[in-house]
Amino acid sequence: MTDQQFGLLVETATLAEHLNTENVRIVFVGDAQTYARAHIPGSVLIEYADLVTQRPPAGGILPDMADLGRVLGAAGITPQTHVIALDNGRHTSAARLFWTLDCLGHGGCSLLNGGLNAWMAEQRPTTQGPAPVPSDTPDYPARLANPQAQADVDYILDHLDDPAVRIVDARSAAEYTGDDVRAARGGHIPGACHIEWSANIDPNNAGRLQPDAVLEQMYQDAGLEREQVVITHCQTHHRSSLTYFVLRYLGYTHARGYDGSWSEWGNHPALPISTEHQSF
Repeated sequence: MTDQQFGLLVETATLAEHLNTENVRIVFVGDAQTYARAHIPGSVLIEYADLVTQRPPAGGILPDMADLGRVLGAAGITPQTHVIALDNGRHTSAARLFWTLDCLGHGGCSLLNGGLNAWMAEQRPTTQGPAPVPSDTPDYPARLANPQAQADVDYILDHLDDPAVRIVDARSAAEYTGDDVRAARGGHIPGACHIEWSANIDPNNAGRLQPDAVLEQMYQDAGLEREQVVITHCQTHHRSSLTYFVLRYLGYTHARGYDGSWSEWGNHPALPISTEHQSF
């Protein structure tokens, strides 16, 4: 099966048929303890902490390329590998790996719909035990080959009044309005619309994403158009990584992730903020 045949979203039944497919790497993104309790046979672990770096006050910055190269190489990922990422069912950690690989220009990455929760709900096989010790594998040749997947403060400031650029705040409603303050200041970036990250998930379907039609309507109702650049953020671009994935899945080819997110913007005294709800 080729990268194109997998698609961005992979169902559990499809993955079950390809557990031993050459050049496919199943990657659980999370922590070692969760991985050891139960994981899909043949899957490897990338700890979420290895996909972010601290640049105070920002807490979720894309790591240095050399560090990423070591992490991805240790997981057995090469430029030819198709990665199927999963986590415990929230999708946010797996989607952070998806965004990271997008930034690197890696062409083959999918998310497992529902993650480990959906896999186990169907009583599919799992195994226990610690993650294997990384073998002496070469580092992944990481470079920022697709900077258009990333947004920063300067880009956002330059496009605050640009109708071709939209911002989706994926935090909770209380964070968006400034009632829940998790930085020096509360509120949101002026002009940003609010679609909470969790709205992408169907709570009645083992943590899978909402049906395509529901997702389509939700983003259309926010006034988003596929021709626009759509920037998404949360506090550290963890939750909003899922929003980024959904945008890409729905065909928003100009999606960008703001990894500085509110931990950067909300702690910068000179950056504009709003507490008014944006309706479209």
